[in-house]
Amino acid sequence: MKKNIEKSWREILQNEFCKPYFNELTKFINQEYSNHICYPNENEIFNAFNKCSFKEIKVVIIGQDPYHGENQANGLCFSVNDNMKHPPSLINIFKELKTDINKDIPESANLISWANQGVLLLNATLSVRKGEAGSHQKQGWEKFTDSIISLISDEKENVVFLLWGGFAKKKGKNIDKTKHHILTSGHPSPLSANRGYWFGNKHFSKTNSFLQSKNISIINW
Repeated sequence: MKKNIEKSWREILQNEFCKPYFNELTKFINQEYSNHICYPNENEIFNAFNKCSFKEIKVVIIGQDPYHGENQANGLCFSVNDNMKHPPSLINIFKELKTDINKDIPESANLISWANQGVLLLNATLSVRKGEAGSHQKQGWEKFTDSIISLISDEKENVVFLLWGGFAKKKGKNIDKTKHHILTSGHPSPLSANRGYWFGNKHFSKTNSFLQSKNISIINW
């Protein structure tokens, strides 16, 4: 499985890949992909890393699970493949972009352009069985992605972490607040957004304001 991750990340994570839990996770994933339809495609499990090198990280957005519908997941949190219907949470993300920075809602719901600019779109769990939300949780992915967050926190500075919803906030417990900029809000899902916990957070303009203040190039959302 680890052969599908970009070379620089593979070197950074070499020690993590040697740990017993990751060996067990690899066995589980190999069995799941052999015996069931799983998402994203096996060669896209590490897409978040492949599209955003460690060196280029400016922003981290933390999601939970990949989409479990057919042809949706592409390895980037909240993102779906081109020509797919916009998921409800992503619709609300685009609505907030519109009110925050007057960004027109795009036709494509593929967020690869964000990743290519240094936005790490990291799900806590990197795979899922078709039609079974959460089916690959508690198999080791959470430990792996916790280590990613800690690594970024320890080795980099002035990264903006966008923590949307209670799950992401808990996931960000090990971020060094003295080195990085953390923005929190409710989750963009309709349930949370319609209760007033999402809209108006202005995270996109706030992110760019912070990056600009540190002489870091901003994100073209």
